[in-house]
Amino acid sequence: MRITPISDLDRPELDDYSRLTDVALRRKREPEDGLYIAESSKVISRALAAGHRPRSILLGEKWLADIEPLVREFDGDIFVGEPALLEQLTGYHLHRGALASMHRPALPTVAEILQDARRVVVLEDIVDHTNVGAIFRAVAGLGADAVLVTPRCADPLYRRSVRVSMGTVLQVPWTRLPDWPEGSDLLRAAGFEIAALALSDDAVTLDAYAADPPERVALLFGTEGDGLSTNALRAADRVVTIPMLHGVDSLNVAAASAVALWALRVGATPSAGAEA
Repeated sequence: MRITPISDLDRPELDDYSRLTDVALRRKREPEDGLYIAESSKVISRALAAGHRPRSILLGEKWLADIEPLVREFDGDIFVGEPALLEQLTGYHLHRGALASMHRPALPTVAEILQDARRVVVLEDIVDHTNVGAIFRAVAGLGADAVLVTPRCADPLYRRSVRVSMGTVLQVPWTRLPDWPEGSDLLRAAGFEIAALALSDDAVTLDAYAADPPERVALLFGTEGDGLSTNALRAADRVVTIPMLHGVDSLNVAAASAVALWALRVGATPSAGAEA
């Protein structure tokens, strides 16, 4: 590894880290260049453990000792700079110590994702990166097997998504569906029942559904505000709702995913009050 002190912010090798607060620029740049940003030594460690390759690393000098054991075989640049200089470069205070510009791995096919899975999550057009990251964390923590995202869903490897997920987005298998809702046919062909989390007059309650779940379930969650599209609901095999109290009709999509995943975790014992 090459430890390179930063003295000139105009170095082209630092372009990956500049203007991090410009969302439109990063959305345009990252997919085209095949990069994403991993933030903090924990997330960088998980990225490396997943086999992802760093292009370079940026950090404050006091964090060098934390990073060095993780990247002993890395033959690229580790850029080191004073906090004020790093803030000038990135546009924000680097309070988590380190950033790494990582090469994006090739995404697996939908068939590869579904081959051995029993519980998967499908995200339809969820645009908030915080929600995407939180859902991935719930998937990892509650034992689901994979995530599928629709073509217009926010990027799971956007910096905020990776950070909120605590790096679990780098551990959970995921890929993009080629189209939607036509992509639901791929799930059904693989033996999955598609359970849409939504409000509907014909919905079954989550506890009733969890009392006798199918062997393979794809939980479908919709975008913030409007929820699932009409076409997505038509593509679903079942509509499932979480019973609510005190006039509250629904949860935030990330919270709803955690509740549903916990109820449908493989090996769960149905609650005594669940209806058949």
